[in-house]
This record gives sequence, structure tokens and C-alpha cells, in this order.
Amino acid sequence: MPLHDWKDERGWDGVHLLWLAQLLDWIQPRLPPGFRAYVGSVPALTLEAGNGKPDVTLRGWRSPPSDPAPRSSAALAPDRETVATFTLDPQRAIHVDWHGQLIAAVEVVLPRNKDRLDSKARYTRRYLGYLRQGVHLMLIDVFSQPAGFSFADAISDDLGLGEPATPPPHAISYRVGGPVPRDEEMGIRIEFWRRLLRAGQPLPELPLALDQDQVVAIDLETTYHEAARRVYLD
Repeated sequence: MPLHDWKDERGWDGVHLLWLAQLLDWIQPRLPPGFRAYVGSVPALTLEAGNGKPDVTLRGWRSPPSDPAPRSSAALAPDRETVATFTLDPQRAIHVDWHGQLIAAVEVVLPRNKDRLDSKARYTRRYLGYLRQGVHLMLIDVFSQPAGFSFADAISDDLGLGEPATPPPHAISYRVGGPVPRDEEMGIRIEFWRRLLRAGQPLPELPLALDQDQVVAIDLETTYHEAARRVYLD
């Protein structure tokens, strides 16, 4: 199914949720042994643990006193309670891990990710957070609005990639490599696949990197087609 013109956002919420499900169903059976795909929330650092058990041994543990001194409820009460002016990010993404370590992610941009200056800055930091943690990232943005803004350009500017302008809609996949010399300093090698999208045209196939040698080729057209069909947009 060709890409819809998403200047009209009606129906997008349903397509977004179903597209994530289709992407998950596409990726999971194509992963090598030891990798796992799931729907996750915000990126987080994880610790490697073989077979789900921490690689730590504790010895000489002292038993607590048999009659500990009682603590008053006043000593355990917080000093102050207030309300912060932020909400937890409910956005979901496809995450791929290897024995508990986050390896790769697929993010599908929502209109609210870039409808305000603070949204643009917050989600640019989110996407950069993956790359700075060494996590390979596929970013899919089917919305041409707002004019003059591109997450791909913001990432390129922040990392000093020097890439030409990549206006949305687009899909771009980053592979994070190892350290390499750059201008008398050490940098991190970034490889990427960049595809411009166009309303009315089929979506491309795009690799999601798992490491320096392995990728999963994701058929964006097939997964998008099934998601859109199920919300009766065809």
C-alpha cells in the first residue's frame, strides 16, 4: 500500500499502534539466537546478566541485629511533597536486546513529537540517547509537518555528521560502530541508510543493525500495508 498523505492525522493513532505490532511480528522471527524483540518505552541502560542471574557472588554477609532499634514514623516521612511539571513519556518503540542488553530500537515518530519547540528538543535528545549509548536506531517519520524541521537533520547537526538535508517524510537507520580517529580526537563511527519517503509511493526495505555484521531487513511497505488495511484506510 502506498504511503498516505498524513497531513490529515485522522486514523494515525490506530495505524501507529498496529504498525508497531506488525514491525514486532516481522522482526522477532528473523532475529539470530540470543536476540529478543519487544515493545518497550523510553530507552534505559541495562546490565548484562547470563541466564537472567546477576554475575555477582556475595560472601560473609552479616546478619542484622536481632533487636534493631525501632524507627519512628516521623523519621521515615518525606521532608516535603510537591508536584513536578512533567508527565511520564507514554510513547512505545520496538526494542531489540541481546541477553538483557539493549541493542537496537525502531521509533515511529508521532505528530506530538515535533509540534512544539520543547517536544522537538525532548525527542531529539531521546533519539540521540540511543546512539550515545551505542544502540542502533531506525527512525521512521511519515509527517512532512512542521516545515523546516527534521529529526534526521537535528541528529546530524548534533553529532557533526555533515549530512545533506533530509526533510520528512523519511526513514533512516543508524549503525553505531567503534571508536575511530577524527581531527586529532577520537570519534564514533556511524553508518546509516537513509530513504526519503513520498505520499502515494511504496515504502522501501530498510536494514536494522544488530551489530557490525548482522542486520534485519525490514519491509516497511508490507508492515505498513497490513497496519493501514486493518484500520480501513485503503
